[in-house]
Amino acid sequence: MDLNKKNSAQQLARTIMVQGTGSDVGKSLLVAGLCRAFSRRGLKVRPFKPQNMSNNAAVTTDGGEIGRAQALQAIACGTPPITDMNPVLLKPEGETGAQLVVQGQVDGHVGPNDFRKFKSKLMPRVLESFERLKDDVDLVLVEGAGSPAEINLRQGEIANMGFARAAGVPVILAGDVEKGGVIAQLVGTHAVLEPGEREQIKGFIINKFRGDIALFAGAVSEIETRTGWAAMGTVPWFDDARFLPKEDSASLQRWAESGETKAAAIKIAVFKLPRIANFDDLDPLMNEDDVELVLLDAGDALPVDIDIAIIPGSKSVISDLRYLKAQGWDVDLKAFHRRGGRVIGLCGGYQMLGDRVVDPDGCENPNPDEEVGLELLNVESILTGDKTLELVTGVEIKSAERVEGYEMHMGLSEGPGRHRPWFKLVDGRMEGTISEDGNVSGTYLHGLFQDDGFRHSFLSSFNVSRPRGASYNEKIELVLDGLARHLEEHLDLDALLEMAE
Repeated sequence: MDLNKKNSAQQLARTIMVQGTGSDVGKSLLVAGLCRAFSRRGLKVRPFKPQNMSNNAAVTTDGGEIGRAQALQAIACGTPPITDMNPVLLKPEGETGAQLVVQGQVDGHVGPNDFRKFKSKLMPRVLESFERLKDDVDLVLVEGAGSPAEINLRQGEIANMGFARAAGVPVILAGDVEKGGVIAQLVGTHAVLEPGEREQIKGFIINKFRGDIALFAGAVSEIETRTGWAAMGTVPWFDDARFLPKEDSASLQRWAESGETKAAAIKIAVFKLPRIANFDDLDPLMNEDDVELVLLDAGDALPVDIDIAIIPGSKSVISDLRYLKAQGWDVDLKAFHRRGGRVIGLCGGYQMLGDRVVDPDGCENPNPDEEVGLELLNVESILTGDKTLELVTGVEIKSAERVEGYEMHMGLSEGPGRHRPWFKLVDGRMEGTISEDGNVSGTYLHGLFQDDGFRHSFLSSFNVSRPRGASYNEKIELVLDGLARHLEEHLDLDALLEMAE
């Protein structure tokens, strides 16, 4: 097979879908690795996920937003992220509601029953994006969501088998051996699927294996016998995955529970809010050898030995602000600030640091609402108007270090504190706010710590002798290359490509 053969009018893009036996089985990582592996073979590859649910999103080059996992997969393909890569994104806002984003733009708010009604209307938009993405590429790698075995959600489903059958895409099913019961995961999924759905699945992958793979050979044969699906390989645990941007708060919690401590570290505390959003802002800090990041959960007190406290982004600013107060963290923060501690607020966290947050139009809740802020920055935030989605560049005013990131928020923050901005953007706008004493800072910019010069300058203010450290983006590229080699070694990628239709 000539892997460098390009599409023509007669040559359609190959497509294959990776579904999972459940959430968090490693679908996103597998697709990212496959994107890089096939791109390294000379193919023009694109990622696609029909429906995602995540508050970790990325701004695209065409002015919309998609799930963070698809943005990483785009990087793995060596291409900028665009909205067609993830046409339906649900961003949870409460216990039962979510903001609906369709083809990159907010399209209302839905509850679980509402979304079921919307599904039939969304499938045409999903297929429209998929067809556009297939144009002039060699291979589209599709990621499922959750599990096709959730038969109670089958009616009108657009994320797994509903999409695969509508689009005629063959499926590879991934099981997670780390969770235990992987034979039951795969064989059980086979049992509950409809006959046509079983036929849509061409093979399976055993993921996250630890130990001697040879001991698992009998289990693989048993799964093949009971399902009729081809074994594509058993993938050992890939430890360097911890360096890649995290898609959901479950992975963030696992990282926190690992208990990693670092000698002579700059210690940063981050508040884990119920609706924490865009927490991949923290990844470049986590990856520094001399930074220890402590994730605070409900009931935890702010440690007395920290250097920095960060309030991250939030999908529900007012409710998360009330949660923060209910934990007593507002008292801890103000005491920390009085002792000269440094406090940072990112996007929703920036809004919380102000004097007041007002939601006059019910953007986050069914009714208008407001809440007194932490009163550490002299600004007020109003959650109204269109959602801001913009890629931005600029410089930190104090250090003149370049920053590049994105804005993704509802509303604006204004007040006397805005006369002390943190950044100057290339279009001349001033962005962010710094307190009079210089120890409290807030910004709407996500991703600012990815810039190596700014991050080094920021951290050096706490340890002037610290080494500059490695490039964050270069490290991501190296990890993706390592992941691609890992999959090349343990999966039959030639057979997988033959299965793609």
